[in-house]
Amino acid sequence: MLNSIENFLSLVVSYVWGIPTIALLVLSGLLLSFLLGGKSILIQFRAFFHGIAVVRGKYDKKDDPGQISHFQALMTALSATIGLGNIGIVAIIIKFGGPGAIFWMVLAGLIGMATKFAESTLAIVYRKIDKDGIVRGGPMYYIENGLGKKFKPMAKFYALSIAIGSFGIANMFQTNQSAIILNESFGVPHYVTGLVMVALAAVVIIGGITRIAKVTSFLVPVMAVAYIIGCFIVLGFHIEKLPSLVMTIFTSAFSDTALAGGAVATLHMAVLQGVKRACFSNEAGLGSAAIAHSAASTKEPVREGVVALLGPFIDTVVICTLTALVILSTGVWQTSTKVGVPMTAQAFDTVITGFGHYFIPVAATLFAFSTLISWSYYGETASHYLFGKKGITPFKIIFCLVAFIGSVWKVQSVLDFSDIMTGMMIFPNIIAIWLLFPTLKKHTIIYFGKLKNGDFDRS
Repeated sequence: MLNSIENFLSLVVSYVWGIPTIALLVLSGLLLSFLLGGKSILIQFRAFFHGIAVVRGKYDKKDDPGQISHFQALMTALSATIGLGNIGIVAIIIKFGGPGAIFWMVLAGLIGMATKFAESTLAIVYRKIDKDGIVRGGPMYYIENGLGKKFKPMAKFYALSIAIGSFGIANMFQTNQSAIILNESFGVPHYVTGLVMVALAAVVIIGGITRIAKVTSFLVPVMAVAYIIGCFIVLGFHIEKLPSLVMTIFTSAFSDTALAGGAVATLHMAVLQGVKRACFSNEAGLGSAAIAHSAASTKEPVREGVVALLGPFIDTVVICTLTALVILSTGVWQTSTKVGVPMTAQAFDTVITGFGHYFIPVAATLFAFSTLISWSYYGETASHYLFGKKGITPFKIIFCLVAFIGSVWKVQSVLDFSDIMTGMMIFPNIIAIWLLFPTLKKHTIIYFGKLKNGDFDRS
């Protein structure tokens, strides 16, 4: 009976995260890129450097409504996406899709930037700030407040999906994989990893978004910079290979590729692996990051949109690409029998013995922890939307208990069900974005008009 349930859920996951869903995400991102970009320029390029200026605090004002800064909002959203996927999923992409899959992964990441811009702009437009200054925002709020009460069932479905989804890939999976990695590398018992991660997470999430933002604004830059430096160390030993590797990635993106053991990655496999994993990794289209961005202190919705747009670039284009170059330059993708995080660790070990063995488990655990605490806020916001204040404390307790269970007992059916609910978030979110597109377009035109005229510099 249990096997039948697991097989059924696995089948449903394959459909929910299948080609139609991926096509919906990519096509929506492409259309938004052009329609929001202005004359002969995509929104990704139109807003990129302005987004950096906003993150640096150029436009910050103390009296703007919200709870956290633009920088903190970006770090919180990034902490949810920079996780085990950046270390492990890239290895899986190459293992089964070949080097060409990296091209499609980067392309999907660039396209996802437009979707993140749309989600977070709408999140600010329709967010709710209560009398205590607590911000509530995200897709469920712009669905109900933007589309009207008749769409409230769709908003509730979205909230339910993200609340349930937060228990799986962003919780149990993170603690489970961290426990496995630390046990294999250092002999740490699974339950010890679970207890430590739960205790630390509880301390952070009890403080709400302000404490989560403070932790992620420190943790994300530190771990990201450390990981990037680690990648550069490896690439420094293989710098002469980089030009040919880039050419291999590009040429393989449009042809079949020979893999280890005589296997072949077809063009179809390369496209599917690259695009699918990128969409899954950077969460563009899920609307989850919009919940974090909705808490930013600003009166200008588009200003947070340009900040959110940077997320997929950092997550997918920069960090995932560096991971891919490390794996490709060391050649482990053709020789290793390992998959996921162990393959990435092996790639680091080829340069400095033990480097991958010690560095990757620590990095992976920090990535997992950051994902855990950010998604706790997403689930908390959804619980508040569904049940009010009375739903917050029970959610936090259950979230921590589930995190510990994940560290000692991997329940595949629970993870599959979570993946299904997470995937189902896409449909109400994308529908809402397109129904609210006139509002999104209007705010975009007005904002960039003011920016061009220098109105913000004078205010």
